[in-house]
Amino acid sequence: MAPDRTGAREPNLDENHLAYLIVRDGQKWRDVFRLMPGQITTVGRAPNNRVVLRDEICSRDHCELYFDGKRWILRDLGSRNGTSINGRRVSGEWPLENGQLIQIGSCLLGFAYDLSQSFPEFEEPDVIESRTVTAAGMSVLDSPFGADEPDILHRRRKTRFQPGGLAAGLGRDPTSHELAKLYRLAIEMGAAKDLSQLANVVMDSLFSRTCADAGAILLLPTVEETEPAPEQLESYAVRSLSEHPYQVISEFLVENVLTHPEAVLARDVADDSRLASRDSLGEIHAKSVICAPIRFEQNVYGAIHLYTSNPETPLEPDDLEYTLAVADQLAVALENLNERESLADGIARIQDENETLRRQLEIDSELVGESPAMQELRETIARIAPTDATTLVRGESGVGKELVARAIHFNSGRRGGPLVCMNCAALAENLLESELFGHEKGSFTGATERKIGKFEQADTGTLFLDEVGEMDLGIQAKFLRVLEGHTFERIGGRTPITVDVRVVAATNRDLQKAVEEGIFRSDLYFRLFVVDVPVTPLRQRRSDIPILAKYFLDRFAEKTGRRVGRFSDAAMKKLEAYDWPGNVRELQNTVERAVILCTDEIVQPEGIQLSGLGAAQVEEVVPASPDEYRAVTLEQLEQEHILQTLEETKWNKSQAAQILGIERSTLDRKLKRYQVNRPNKQ
Repeated sequence: MAPDRTGAREPNLDENHLAYLIVRDGQKWRDVFRLMPGQITTVGRAPNNRVVLRDEICSRDHCELYFDGKRWILRDLGSRNGTSINGRRVSGEWPLENGQLIQIGSCLLGFAYDLSQSFPEFEEPDVIESRTVTAAGMSVLDSPFGADEPDILHRRRKTRFQPGGLAAGLGRDPTSHELAKLYRLAIEMGAAKDLSQLANVVMDSLFSRTCADAGAILLLPTVEETEPAPEQLESYAVRSLSEHPYQVISEFLVENVLTHPEAVLARDVADDSRLASRDSLGEIHAKSVICAPIRFEQNVYGAIHLYTSNPETPLEPDDLEYTLAVADQLAVALENLNERESLADGIARIQDENETLRRQLEIDSELVGESPAMQELRETIARIAPTDATTLVRGESGVGKELVARAIHFNSGRRGGPLVCMNCAALAENLLESELFGHEKGSFTGATERKIGKFEQADTGTLFLDEVGEMDLGIQAKFLRVLEGHTFERIGGRTPITVDVRVVAATNRDLQKAVEEGIFRSDLYFRLFVVDVPVTPLRQRRSDIPILAKYFLDRFAEKTGRRVGRFSDAAMKKLEAYDWPGNVRELQNTVERAVILCTDEIVQPEGIQLSGLGAAQVEEVVPASPDEYRAVTLEQLEQEHILQTLEETKWNKSQAAQILGIERSTLDRKLKRYQVNRPNKQ
C-alpha cells in the first residue's frame, strides 16, 4: 500500500517499524521526530515540509522518508546539492539503517530505531509527534505548552554565533558580515553611558539587521535570579516603523520565554485565534513575532520583543538567531553597566567616608573643655551614642554642633558606616530635595548624570543635617516619611529605596516657636525631639576659653610652621573678656588669624583682632533701668540688632554674618522674612 502523503496514518500497521529522526544541535543530539509507517516525512527549505531546514544549500523540496512495508527509505527529490549518508552522496532511493547520519548542506540528522543504543550521548527530550518545523537544529513545537496553546514555530536556546553553537558542531562558521555587525554592536554597547543610550543602540542594530517594523527592549527594575512576573517588565527604546503604534507583548508569550530561557519565533499570529485572543498583537495584525530572553548566567534582565505586520516580509529563523545573539550581548552590557553604576555609587560613598575619616582623629580632642557644661555634654553623648535614636542638637551657631554629631556617630555601633553631613540652609528647596534623595539623569534641567542622595550615601551609618530648621515645608513632609521608615524614590525615579540611617539634626532656631508660626511641621518637630542635646554657648563656660585658645594655638602653629608657643597674659585676658557671639568657631578663627600675623613666639594683645561686638557687651551691658525698657518681642529685637550690625559693617553681609555668628544664607533669609533691603545711598 502506498504511503499517504497527506500525513494520515494507516491503521493496523506494525508498531515495531517505528523509527526516529534526530536533529543535531552543536555537539549534542537534541530534538527527535517520530517517523510513522504510512506517513511520509518531507525535508526541505519550503515551509510546507514537516522538517524545514533553513540552509541555502538545502533545496525547497530536498528529500523524503517513508516506510515501504519492509524498511525505511530515503528518497532524494532531485535536490540541487544532493544528500549524503555517512559521508556518501546518494541519489534516488536509499535504504536507511539504524545509526546512519544524513547530511544536507551543513545540517546533520540521525536515523535510529533505538535512540539510546544508536546515539548514547543523546539526552532524550519529549518526542515530537505532530507537524514540526526545525531550522538547523532549532526545535519548533506545535504545542509545547499543551494542546490548547498556540503554535510557536521556532525555539532557540543557544545562538550559532557563540563558541560551541550549531555552526561549530557542523563545521559551519557565521558569515564575516554577521560577525562584523555583532563586533561593531559590542563596541557601541560598551561606549553607552546609560541604560537609555544602550537600549537605543541595540534597537538600531536589530532594525537594521531584521525586517521587524516594531519592537522594544523590556527590562526588569531589578535583576532576578528566579522566574520574574511579566507585569514587572518596563519598556525601553520603544520603536514602530509602521502606521500602528507599538503594542506591549502578551504575558503569555513573555512568561514562556522567561520560564524556558529560549528565544521563540511565531508566525501568522493574527490568523491564530488562540494567540490573538491572548496577545495585543492580534489588534495590530502582526504576522510574525520574536521574543528573546536577556539573561546572563542565572540573572534575568528582561526580554527583546520584535514583530512585523507586513506579511510579505516575515521574520525568519536567521532573524531569531541574530536577535538571540544580540540579547546575549545586551545581557553582558547590562551586567557591566550595573557594575559601573555600582562602582560610581561606591566611589561617591567612599569619598564621603574618606572626608569623614580624615577628621576622625580630631573628634575626641575637639570636644575641648573642662567646664561642668562640657563634662555633662560628654556624659550625654556617652549615654545616647550606642542607641539609634533620632537626636536633635540645639545651640547657637558656632558652638560645635557638628562635632557633637560626629562624636555621637563614632561612639555608636554605626562607626564602621559612613557619616554624611549636609547643611540644609545652604541650598534652595529644589536642590535640597535632590541632595537628600538623589535624582535620575534627565529628571530636571541640569540633571546630566544620575546622583545618589545623602540618605543613600549614609546607608548603615549616620546622616547629620545642620540647620534643619531652615528646611522648607515641602521637603519636611518627605523627610518625615523617611524618618518614619518609609521608602523613597529619587527625583524622576520609580524604584523604591529603603535605607538604614540614623539621623542627627541640628538647629540654632527655636523650633517650638517655628511650629507656632506655621513654618515648621509639628509632627516633624516631635519626631526629631526624641533625644535633645543642648550645647552651651562659649560665653556661659568662660573657663574653657583658655583651654580652647591654647588648643587652637598649638594646632595652627604646627600647621603653619610658626614658632608661636603661647599667649601673653594681657592677650589671654582680652580673649577671656570677649563675649564670643560666634562661639567656638569665632575663637578658632581669631586664634588662627593671630598665629598668622604674629611675628614673635608670644601672641600679644594687639595681635588679637576682635569684632568689638562681644567686648562691648561684656564691658558695658548693665541691667536696663525702668525708663529704658521697651516692650518689644525678641523677633523685633533681633531685627533691630541685625540692622545695627549691618550699618556698623556698611552692609557687608559676610562680615555681619560672622559677627552675628550665623551663616550668610541664614542672614539673607532673615532679611527676606523681615522684608528689609539696603537703603539707597543719598
